[in-house]
Amino acid sequence: MAAPDPRPLVGEPVSLDLLNTRWVHDGAPQDLLTGVDGLAVWLASTGLDARFTADAPTLAHLRAARDALAAVVDSPGDPRAGALLNDVLGHGRIRATLTAEGPGEEPEFADPSWGPAWTAARDYLDLLRRAPDRIRACAHEACVLHFFDTSRNGTRRWCSMAVCGNRAKASRHYARTKEG
Repeated sequence: MAAPDPRPLVGEPVSLDLLNTRWVHDGAPQDLLTGVDGLAVWLASTGLDARFTADAPTLAHLRAARDALAAVVDSPGDPRAGALLNDVLGHGRIRATLTAEGPGEEPEFADPSWGPAWTAARDYLDLLRRAPDRIRACAHEACVLHFFDTSRNGTRRWCSMAVCGNRAKASRHYARTKEG
């Protein structure tokens, strides 16, 4: 059984959830994927633990996918960033199937240790198809987290209103009272 997930933001689409395996706590950078134990936590948190194994090759591939995702999110349209993500995507494919419920799709991997990395990269493509303008970085200058804005009007700015949003409000309030 995996340890509890220590990250401040979980439950985002799997591609952004992978980006959020790096965060800042009390000014210090944190990284969930420093070892296989952290990988096991992430696989359990995303529900991928039933399909994939937490081992060293999977960890290495997932870290490569995280770097590729960070590159495409930070520099959309950069051909080098796109090439990094395409390299991850090259390790899997979708096989069309017919199930009792109708048409389906089944991911396939020549090397199953690429499964979680490929799944995260593929999820990012799905987000781009759905609403690329809703893929956001938290607006707080000290936060490195990402989220998919599902608010009705699409104006969410913070990874968490309770944490980063509240910090920003407190900073503005402090600045106003200091001036006055």
